[in-house]
Amino acid sequence: MSSCLLFQLGYKQNTDADCLFSIIERLKIIDEFFIQKAIGWALREYSKVNPDRVSEYISRTALSSLIVSEGMKVIKQ
Repeated sequence: MSSCLLFQLGYKQNTDADCLFSIIERLKIIDEFFIQKAIGWALREYSKVNPDRVSEYISRTALSSLIVSEGMKVIKQ
């Protein structure tokens, strides 16, 4: 499942956001550093092309602080 998350990274503006967020929903409960980091990384990369969608998703979803900090890095700049 985590490879599906990382696979999305190459699509940039063609990312299937619904698929990405669905994968994140399944993985976010796993308390493993690298899984949490990968989720944040995927959100950060997608935020480069759709910051509003990522920001909205992060604000309405219960996520670890690691995911939030990684996912918001580009948006906060």
